[in-house]
Amino acid sequence: MQEIADALCRTLVESGVRQVGFVPDAGHAALIEHFARRDNVRSVVLTTEEEGIALCCGAWLGGQRAVLLLQSSGVGNCINMLAMVKECRFPLLMLVTMRGQWGEFNPWQVPMGQATADALRGAGMIVQPVDEAMRVVETVQAATRLAFASYRAVAVLIGQRVVGSKTFADDVPGP
Repeated sequence: MQEIADALCRTLVESGVRQVGFVPDAGHAALIEHFARRDNVRSVVLTTEEEGIALCCGAWLGGQRAVLLLQSSGVGNCINMLAMVKECRFPLLMLVTMRGQWGEFNPWQVPMGQATADALRGAGMIVQPVDEAMRVVETVQAATRLAFASYRAVAVLIGQRVVGSKTFADDVPGP
């Protein structure tokens, strides 16, 4: 994932992204670290994911591009804010690390993980899932162009096969 994070950071910066909002997340940890080391990108730690929608819209109004990094479990927190994005036709780029998919151990992650794509589509977003590590960077490049060139909201869903499933053996209930 470190190699992908390096390529993603470089790709997003080259496309003009100057702000990144995130709630700390293990799936995005390497990418967050890459952004934090850059002087030309403002990294903003969010309290909740929906604050990231406002951050991205505000960045656009101020003449900058932003990206929101979040986990699928945080998508549900954003649904109401996505109405503003749709009605005002703000470009929005979200990179969503998925939970509740392949190899998930935590039953609490499954419902939102399974509903994420449909919830985002229902809110008017274009959803581009990617489940192969070798396709992540090109998918984000295409999504970036689509979002900022067409003033659309685009979410790249980075599958659990790419980010890996967590294994907390002690927390998995036994028979």
